[in-house]
Amino acid sequence: MTSSPRIEVHPDAADLATAVAGELLSRLADAQDAGRVPHLGLTGGSIAEAVHREIARLSPGSEVDWSRVVVWWGDERFVAPDSPDRNAVDARAAFLDVLGVPAEHVHEMPSTQDAPDVDAAAAAYSAELREHGAGQFEVLMLGMGPDGHVASLFPGHPAIDIADQVAVGVTGSPKPPPERVTLTFAALNRSASVWFLVSGEGKAAAVARAHSGTADAPVDPHLVPAAGVSGLEETIWFLDRESASAI
Repeated sequence: MTSSPRIEVHPDAADLATAVAGELLSRLADAQDAGRVPHLGLTGGSIAEAVHREIARLSPGSEVDWSRVVVWWGDERFVAPDSPDRNAVDARAAFLDVLGVPAEHVHEMPSTQDAPDVDAAAAAYSAELREHGAGQFEVLMLGMGPDGHVASLFPGHPAIDIADQVAVGVTGSPKPPPERVTLTFAALNRSASVWFLVSGEGKAAAVARAHSGTADAPVDPHLVPAAGVSGLEETIWFLDRESASAI
């Protein structure tokens, strides 16, 4: 990380979602103006769903050419392709299909229909990212759980220590569904900008733990995995008042 994380506190989740969507559209347009095809990393969860709806609402007034945006996911639930548990299902319905992102630019993680198990799914997604990725994400959006987990990297989980793979399969997830595919820290940290989207009082303690470290004593990502991800150029924590109440 090149600088300390920036914290933005918004009045509530709705304002947070509008601010994130507006900033994202601006970033994507700037990248395209600079001649880049931006690669965007998406996340799941209720605040991400609100952001997706705002992207669709605000996009017609932006300069983003959605035919020149490539979309990936930081993690996914290993379930049927049409399961509402899949992060991609909401993203497609809320804005990807609405805005006409080309199918070949939407890189979903494999479902149970596409791979026999989570390890095969992770290997397939790793290969896809190596072949079609840009080397880094323009913007990677991430949520955080009340336990400090990020993507599907949970406190104390062995996947935290895997540094030589792009994506790994997760079994026995403490949060259902139990089987998932997640990018590793090595892949997540290949992002120009990392944006954490966090709302609700239930996340306040985890936000405080993630920001409790110092230069001499950083937060242990084994305890708070969110502390293990940062952007190459910037890291922004988009919070509402409730999630920011303990810092």
